[in-house]
Amino acid sequence: MRSRKSLPPPLLEQGCLPWHPPGLVAGVDEAGRGPLAGPVVAAAVILDDLKPIAGLNDSKKLTANRREVLYDEIRAKALCFCIAQASVQEIDEINILQATMLAMRRAVMGLRLKPVLVLVDGNQLPQIDVQAEAIVKGDALVQAISAASILAKVARDRWCERLDAQYPQYGFAAHKGYGTAAHLQALHSHGATAEHRRSFAPVAQVLQAGQVCAGGLAQPVVCETGVSGVMSTLQMSQASLYA
Repeated sequence: MRSRKSLPPPLLEQGCLPWHPPGLVAGVDEAGRGPLAGPVVAAAVILDDLKPIAGLNDSKKLTANRREVLYDEIRAKALCFCIAQASVQEIDEINILQATMLAMRRAVMGLRLKPVLVLVDGNQLPQIDVQAEAIVKGDALVQAISAASILAKVARDRWCERLDAQYPQYGFAAHKGYGTAAHLQALHSHGATAEHRRSFAPVAQVLQAGQVCAGGLAQPVVCETGVSGVMSTLQMSQASLYA
């Protein structure tokens, strides 16, 4: 019997399953739980062992330029991936935690290939019909989760840059929706947009003061999936919000 000292560190630190079934393994992570605006984005990735990707890590530990390079490489080399969202409306209706789980579930369900095991960053699991394991700090420990964190982060950052073009007075390209001093000042000066999360306190306070920006409707929920270099984008209808 092996001593505890000889066990691989991840098994000791993360309490992983004592065995993993043979087959495809997907990594899952999210981006955008904390911001005051925009959707929460999740990604699921099944990597190809025959096409290794160097430099995978927690997206927060990488530069923006490095994330962009890896984003394209992951999409080109992964066996399968899916990037999904939960909308601002969903965040406000079911709360940010449940919306995050919903986005993760959509990402897993959107994979063109079905994994036998799903490894999720953090300590909570979405409701899925696949065996799953939550791994704290998994985005730094498991390459598939690292890849998912990069896809989710870059996809959400790009969304914020597009929003910046629509609402340049808010500075979304710089703060990515987080509650920075500049963002809070813009909220108080210009009011809340359709993309602001009304259930978050700073936005609720602005709305109570009657400050609303007449900027149009919130953007639709989008799911992007790909396999073997073939990509497709799905736009979800309101009827599928909680599917």
